[in-house]
Amino acid sequence: MNTLLSIEKRNAVLLKMAVLLERERRAIIAINKTDLDAYNGDDISMYDRLKVNDGKVDEMIAAVTHLASQEDPVGVERFSFKHENGMQVYNKTASFGTILIIYESRPDVTVEAAGIAFKSGNKILLKGGKESLKSNLKIVELWHEALKENGASTDWVEYLQFNRAETQAFLEKPTQNVDLIVPRGGEKLIAFVKQHAACPVIISGRGNNFVYVHKEADLDVALDLIVNGKTAKISACNAIDKVLIDTNLPGKKEFVNRLISKLKAFDVEILGDESFTELDEVKAIPSNDIWFEEFLDYKIAMGEIASTEAAVAMINTYSGGHSSVIVTTNEAEAKLFMENADSAAVYHNASSRFTDGGQLGLGGELAISTDKLHQRGPIGLQHLVTNKWYVHGNGQIR
Repeated sequence: MNTLLSIEKRNAVLLKMAVLLERERRAIIAINKTDLDAYNGDDISMYDRLKVNDGKVDEMIAAVTHLASQEDPVGVERFSFKHENGMQVYNKTASFGTILIIYESRPDVTVEAAGIAFKSGNKILLKGGKESLKSNLKIVELWHEALKENGASTDWVEYLQFNRAETQAFLEKPTQNVDLIVPRGGEKLIAFVKQHAACPVIISGRGNNFVYVHKEADLDVALDLIVNGKTAKISACNAIDKVLIDTNLPGKKEFVNRLISKLKAFDVEILGDESFTELDEVKAIPSNDIWFEEFLDYKIAMGEIASTEAAVAMINTYSGGHSSVIVTTNEAEAKLFMENADSAAVYHNASSRFTDGGQLGLGGELAISTDKLHQRGPIGLQHLVTNKWYVHGNGQIR
């Protein structure tokens, strides 16, 4: 078992990591290019997540630098109580111990997720995808250099070079203690981990996010939010896939035509229910299963809906429980929607693209949880802890 490092040492490792990422910037990008060149899949969102450029390295450096500036999440007092017998009782945050992160294609996770787990006093086991192996190993090498430089064991960050069968065996019977598993990736990866894991799992679930354009919407706002949510980053779990338009929206026809032309400028494939099928640019929705689907592509589905209650019911049936948006100038309708849409993040007149640890003030995230235990939405530094009870006495017995 690794003894908890002092906060000064944890911060020093993070700041050293920032220096090393800058020093090795060209090497990281060059090594990543070999991963990109070897990737022979046709999944554009996977390729997008795999790629490391100067902007991505800047983000990695910013992430570890920001983490070093944040308060220690370990040992924070959550509750205190003085027992009548004189015992002093505290409940304080505590590290989980060892966290396994299983992820696909994203070398930045090797920096950001490992950094968040490390700052919160945890040992990290990293199991990345084969498509990003060389990039990940280079970054882990830098973690080890930063740890050694600060007199800390390289055991704090360990990379598991396992194939699928070895990963399954490790999940079912870990060869070392694992306290928490966080899978980051597509639905197949998440289902695989849930099926085989012998310890708690936080699900960083699917998106399939909805925008509801209420009849009292500002239509320019609605257009901006839909286009931004759909086209800014199609590989993101906070992207928009579905649009529900109020049947009684004034100027609905003109609004739909404006929306179609804006989406077509980005080559978005548009599917629609029977209320949109007379439009040439809109393909008929083949079956209701489409409403369940997360596209991760330049593709969107639209439908008409009669009311806020009906929109909420549809979202709660089909969405991934990630993010949902209402566009309206009516505060009461917004409140009704936000209280009842069963999503980790609910928005009134703002883009779903903000469901992100950095954007929501956490500095970064380990994952975006669509589970309800023990944390929902972006999981930041302050959420990657459990708690324990500290009881101080002088001989009390019960």
